Amino acid sequence: MNINKNLSSISLKDYAEESYLNYSMYVILDRALPHIGDGMKPVQRRILYAMSELGLNASSKYKKSARTVGDVIGKFHPHGDSAAYEAMVLMAQHFSFRYPLVDGQGNWGTQDDPKSFAAMRYTESKLTGFADLLLSELKLGTVDWQPNFDGSLLEPTLLPAKIPSILLNGTTGIAVGMATDIPSHNLNEVLDAAIHVLDHPKSSTKDLLKFIKGPDFSNPAPIIVSSEELKEMYETGRGGFKVRAHWESEGNDIIVRALPHQASGSKILEQIADQMQKKKLPMVVDLRDEGDHKEPVRLVISLKSNRISASEVMNHLYATTDLQKNYRVNINLISLKGSPRVFALKDLVSEWLKFRQQTVLRKLEHRLDQVDDRIHVLEGLLIVYFDLDKVIKIIRNSDDPKKELMKIFKISEIQTNAILEIRLRQLAKLEQIKLEEERYELEKERAELEKIIKSKARLKTYIKRELKEIKNKFGDERNAPIESSSDAKAFSEEEMVTSEAVTIILSEAGWIRSAKGHDVEASNLTYRGDDKLQHFAKGRNNQTAVFFDSGGKAYSLQAHSLPSARGMGEPITGRVISESGVTFEGVAIGTDDSKILISNSAGFGFISTLSNAISNQKKGKQFMRVPEGSNVISPVTINDNHKFVAATFSTQDNKGKVSNKMLIFPIEELPVLPKGRGNKLISISTKAFKEKSEFMMDVCCLAEDSKLHIYHEGKTGGKTWTIKELEEYITSRAKRGRVLPTGYNGMIKLEEIEKTKDAAPE
Repeated sequence: MNINKNLSSISLKDYAEESYLNYSMYVILDRALPHIGDGMKPVQRRILYAMSELGLNASSKYKKSARTVGDVIGKFHPHGDSAAYEAMVLMAQHFSFRYPLVDGQGNWGTQDDPKSFAAMRYTESKLTGFADLLLSELKLGTVDWQPNFDGSLLEPTLLPAKIPSILLNGTTGIAVGMATDIPSHNLNEVLDAAIHVLDHPKSSTKDLLKFIKGPDFSNPAPIIVSSEELKEMYETGRGGFKVRAHWESEGNDIIVRALPHQASGSKILEQIADQMQKKKLPMVVDLRDEGDHKEPVRLVISLKSNRISASEVMNHLYATTDLQKNYRVNINLISLKGSPRVFALKDLVSEWLKFRQQTVLRKLEHRLDQVDDRIHVLEGLLIVYFDLDKVIKIIRNSDDPKKELMKIFKISEIQTNAILEIRLRQLAKLEQIKLEEERYELEKERAELEKIIKSKARLKTYIKRELKEIKNKFGDERNAPIESSSDAKAFSEEEMVTSEAVTIILSEAGWIRSAKGHDVEASNLTYRGDDKLQHFAKGRNNQTAVFFDSGGKAYSLQAHSLPSARGMGEPITGRVISESGVTFEGVAIGTDDSKILISNSAGFGFISTLSNAISNQKKGKQFMRVPEGSNVISPVTINDNHKFVAATFSTQDNKGKVSNKMLIFPIEELPVLPKGRGNKLISISTKAFKEKSEFMMDVCCLAEDSKLHIYHEGKTGGKTWTIKELEEYITSRAKRGRVLPTGYNGMIKLEEIEKTKDAAPE
């Protein structure tokens, strides 16, 4: 096998490592990360330079963008034209750049759709006045130059920026293994901070935060960040903040006038509409985008009524849509040493001032060289006027006047050339006076330049004066207010449910459902097979329904989540975890402070608020301690009731003759407890209870003007009693009660009728 001896070998590992490292450094240094000096990425720098070379300054006429892009990719940036044009578009969009560098004419996109800009053959552009702050000193010896990609032209390595552009317009970029995210800031604040650092080089980040209040974008959307977060962000160069939409209330409408930076209005409307379709925003009835050329952002959110809190709705939308967005901060830049680095605010300002001092020094030294050269020429020219006849004679008679002039007058070649190029009309006395005046002014300028160059204090004063002039010309007020806290909070499932009257129905077999309204005849609904009504309660759709089993446990379900009463419902055991052998005896619904009376067949009970029975656990909450052999009786909701009624089933003798008893006593005698066994309501023989020959059947509460209806369980009819007719049954708690009249033997039910108030308050 023949091997070419001119070839060298390298291991695949070394080749891959070196190639990837070269690629990484190219992406980091020449594509993704900006330089701290001018705040530009290479493509942005080349676009601005190409436009300046085309004479597209702020005072010139617009020129087709395709011309600029052609120059950029043909001379300096050999990449795709679409990438170069998109970078150019970004610098022209006022909603992308805080201080745009390109003045565009035509369709340059909208905040709603930044990519909707027209093709470069349609748009026209030139530089803005602000861009002059980056380019005006380009030809004054301020920067280094490098060959372009084919070596045919030179391009600047940096632009001689008069302002810390990277802080003013910010940037984002993704390199290999690192990224940068820098928000924009207000020019007045940044320049004030730079001036402060010039005067106080040892100032801290805390000192600079007196000037720089935080990021600032091109619209009045508030920035949400605490002082602690700001301090950490600017001290470490890493952090984050939020931006939320700016809105106003007009009648039942919420008018959104400013969106977070780079947020899309159409996307936000889609997000809100999606929630409306899923019935997660019942309080919103309409959405509109009323934006136009005069008011680009105007989103209208119409509420159902003026009783709905617009602030609460917006706080929900902040948490669930792009009306509030999070922004990351990672101040990663190419430093003056040419390597990437994460900068703290103080270090960034100090490093940029170092760059600016170097740039100004180079500009002054370049100007000093020009002044020296011109003075040198003027000194030679003035020789002509001191001995004009001799100069003319040498020029007329000498074979080599240049050499003879240099020898006789002891002047340089440059001075000699200038003398030989003088025209006859410039030999007038007036021209001599002009030259002497020019030399005088240049000598004054040279003395001033030398003072500044030799003195660091004068150099700082010079830069400070420049920054103040820029601030006076281009400075503006802050757009985005800084707010320290966010109230963004999504509505809970219960808060998004409308408050509607409902009747919760529980069947004997433990099937549950919810019927709209309070005028529902629960016993007349259709039930499965032999199943029938066990208990029902009236409440609101946005309340919690609590179901009680025979063992004293309480189970909580949201009323709006229950199946509709148009069907048969569903078994409660599919939603909760209950113990085997228990049955579900009743249901209660109301506000958290609604009072309920809970009791059991052993004759014990107590009053409690509904909140004490509510639990988020599927296995329920032990609410009542039930004596052995007894079970819970359906709960009773207490409103304006003031009398408690208890009825027992009992037999008088061994023959099994039934003699039911009833007891009525003031409800104030019952204790209010969070949970437990409760107190004795009616006296029952312990022996008879164990033998199941005596137990409490049912309970009821009466208001002052309500009546008691007693009927046999499972049957219609019965008798209605007024409070006055029941006086003989009224006594104290824990008594035996009086025997009911003949005809009320067997299992009976008690019911309060003609209530004065709804049992289910809103």
